[in-house]
Amino acid sequence: MLVNLNDVLKPAQKGKYAVGLFNAVNLELARGIIAAAEQTNSPVIMGTAEVLLPYGPLDEVSYYLVPMAKKAKIPVVVHFDHGLTKDACIKALELGFSSIMYDCSTDSYEDNVAKVKEMADIAHSYGATIEGELGHVGDNEGSAEGSSHLADPSAFYTDPKQAKDFVEKTGIDALAIAVGTAHGAYKLPPKLDFERIETIRKTIDVPLVLHGGSGLADSDFKRAIASGISKVNIFTDINIAAVEAEFKAFTSMDKGIIDLIPAAVEAIKQSVVKKLELFDSVGKAVPQSYDVDKIVAAVIQELLKRQ
Repeated sequence: MLVNLNDVLKPAQKGKYAVGLFNAVNLELARGIIAAAEQTNSPVIMGTAEVLLPYGPLDEVSYYLVPMAKKAKIPVVVHFDHGLTKDACIKALELGFSSIMYDCSTDSYEDNVAKVKEMADIAHSYGATIEGELGHVGDNEGSAEGSSHLADPSAFYTDPKQAKDFVEKTGIDALAIAVGTAHGAYKLPPKLDFERIETIRKTIDVPLVLHGGSGLADSDFKRAIASGISKVNIFTDINIAAVEAEFKAFTSMDKGIIDLIPAAVEAIKQSVVKKLELFDSVGKAVPQSYDVDKIVAAVIQELLKRQ
């Protein structure tokens, strides 16, 4: 079923687990992601990012992402990640994406607030949710986002007090924070500022998002989630898993693409399953409409009416 970020992240925040976002720039990726989520009964977020549009145009990606989400047996958010332009974000909403991220993190703080506030109002008018970013998550060399070499990465980390002001002024539904991760594959193990995650979590109410998750140690994921992360973004891991599986399946030139597709889908599924287990979202695919407290309250009300 197609849902938005609030439907899956608020329960995750309350239950102290995380929901994974996995980019799906083609049908094989989407099939593997949905299969993994349904097998484990996990809520999931899938989508694409503006930097990935050369590999899968937004309108074409929407043709399979939105219908697959609606047909899925588990809650699926279709999310446009790292939207860099207003036009692209609005197009995603018009195409049926249930959530967007408007990334103005490299702008001045004042411009970031103003632009994200405007986009939050637009997204909410569509019944969609919006994620913002404060601080700046870096890019490893060779990542899809490009590369940046920061002499002091901590200078770009999210300030907890500013985070509170940002959330209150913009009205966003989730906040991506910079605490030591980077996009792409890591050459050296990252050092996450777990204390900063905990402080931000105590300072603001909206769910926190960790970008640049591929390549982190399992212990880092677990500690980050325990510290307050509710959404983790993954792409590099499943992207590589698909290619490795296709290489193994391509044993001779008499193979065609139909011989490679099943191998890629299965590898993506297995890679996603591992992450869902790690994020402790297995078995958590309870639709918001099935909220136990609401159901109990409704039953009690009905019984009282009959007395």
